[in-house]
This record gives sequence, structure tokens and C-alpha cells, in this order.
Amino acid sequence: MTNFLRNVYLTVQSLLAKEDGQDLVEYALVVALIAFGAVTAMQGLSNEINTTFMAISSDLGSSL
Repeated sequence: MTNFLRNVYLTVQSLLAKEDGQDLVEYALVVALIAFGAVTAMQGLSNEINTTFMAISSDLGSSL
């Protein structure tokens, strides 16, 4: 029984020490942060862009 518990303990310690998937998680978090920033910036600029296109549309409509 002692050998079994020691083997389980060593297996758990080995699994906890592995860092193979850590890089993937970090890259996913960075991509999510960049996407969140891009969406926030686009929402802030959307009103200004809409106003600009409406002004261009109005100018084009009045010149015809």
C-alpha cells in the first residue's frame, strides 16, 4: 500500500510540475485582451465614423 501511495504522490507531483500547456494559455489571454481593447476602441469611434459618413453623404446629395 505504501508503494501505491508513493507512486500516486509522485505522479501527481509530476503532473503539477509540467508547464507544456502554459504558453498556449498565456497566448490565448493576450489575444483575448487585444480583442477586448479593439472592440472597445471601435465602439468609441463608431459614432465619429458614422457622423463623418453622414456628412459626406449629405454633401454628395446636395451637390447633385
